[in-house]
Amino acid sequence: MKLHELRPQDGGTKKRKRVGRGTSSGYGKTSGRGHKGQKARSGGGVRPGFEGGQMPLIRRLPKRGFTNVFAKEYAIINVEDLNRFEENTVVTPELLIANGVVKRGKAIDGIKVLGDGEINKKLTVKAHKFSKTAAEKIEAAGGKVEVI
Repeated sequence: MKLHELRPQDGGTKKRKRVGRGTSSGYGKTSGRGHKGQKARSGGGVRPGFEGGQMPLIRRLPKRGFTNVFAKEYAIINVEDLNRFEENTVVTPELLIANGVVKRGKAIDGIKVLGDGEINKKLTVKAHKFSKTAAEKIEAAGGKVEVI
């Protein structure tokens, strides 16, 4: 058996629709597009969301709220997530990303530490933001909080 001879055991293959290859193929002449009309033309058809002239749903629904383009997007972690590190470790955003605690794509504007859970190790935590309870819990465990 060669690499080009590999096939699925059963199913998984469907013949390609070869249009415009003669009338006996079943898709000859009009190539499955029917006779005339907008959908028969090249480039024909309607744009996404078009409802035949009826007021489209996107325009019928009221506009609500607004999006702040200056909003910061922080990746959040809780203090209980810091228990995985050894005592006296300096926890940096790079270390958190390397250990998979935070995904790189989530930490667009930095990392914020929230105070959910308990911490029982003495750590120096460097992050962009801390909640009040998170800072209190880290310091109560003998650690240090550093805002980058």
